[in-house]
Amino acid sequence: MENVTVIGVDLAKSVFQLHGATADGSVVFRKKPSRGQFQLFMERHPRCRVAMEACASAHHWGRIMEALGYEVRLIPPVYVKPFVKRQKNDANDAEAIVEASFRPTMRFVAVKSAEQQARAMVFKTRDLLVRQRSQIVNALRGHLMEYGVIAPAGLASVKSLIARIEDPEVDLPPLVVELARVHLDQLQVCNERIAIIERRLRDEARDDPETARLQTAPGIGPVSAMAIKAFAPPMESFRRGRDFAAWLGLVPVQRSTGGRQVLGRTSKMGQRDIRRLLIIGAMTRIRWALRNGAPKGSWLERMLGRKPRMLVAIALANKTARAIWAMMTRQEDFTVPTAQA
Repeated sequence: MENVTVIGVDLAKSVFQLHGATADGSVVFRKKPSRGQFQLFMERHPRCRVAMEACASAHHWGRIMEALGYEVRLIPPVYVKPFVKRQKNDANDAEAIVEASFRPTMRFVAVKSAEQQARAMVFKTRDLLVRQRSQIVNALRGHLMEYGVIAPAGLASVKSLIARIEDPEVDLPPLVVELARVHLDQLQVCNERIAIIERRLRDEARDDPETARLQTAPGIGPVSAMAIKAFAPPMESFRRGRDFAAWLGLVPVQRSTGGRQVLGRTSKMGQRDIRRLLIIGAMTRIRWALRNGAPKGSWLERMLGRKPRMLVAIALANKTARAIWAMMTRQEDFTVPTAQA
């Protein structure tokens, strides 16, 4: 196996599929080891390139392979799929991973450190708690609606719901009041845990110089700054700010043909957590501009005068993404462009 150049690995929970190939793509071996056998095999095999799909556990195995001295290449699954031949199975998937890794223009995913994944887990946990909080409020509103207690959507209505539940003049069965209090107790637990996580994010964002720099840009707060640090790869991996915006899925999908340019909706192909936070920040800026007025003659004022709000929010998030790339690569705080000042 001295002439093996690339080993394609189709990851799974228990049984992996390996495909070893030479530099010209010739097959050297196909193996189907268990999880324990896989690591033992890789420890004994001569060092080469290891290619895997960027899926669950890929970063864990990527760190292990790098520690063993292998050159690791993680490939987005969407870029592997075109190389799968006819039948979809583990052996064909491993072969497709090898073929995709040979492409000179292939885009690879950087292996994340354990610390980066820990930061990402903080955001995923916060999102889970926020979703659970919304589910509890919506469930409580729905239950009480059956008894004529109506409240508008949103967290702001919780106080009025509590007042109605505790009001002795409201005709609610005792069991309904008891179960409503169960919902409210669970809601309080979610609020406390969300507050703990957000406090941690604010403290880390304040103490880290990179996140402090990111917060100088309008529309980026502690949560967004920490999300960028947790989910984004090194900015040096992008040639320009537009590439970073495209990675976030903030550019339109192209369906151009015959020399005719056809642009559709945003691709939504990239990192959705950062994209969502940038759009939320952009919407906040737009609401402020509509209430107080955008700067006279600014790009935002012109866009709001002729485009729908959501389209302006996407465009503003795109501009913010480009500004993030410039700030991180140049190590500079945000400055308002002269044309917009």
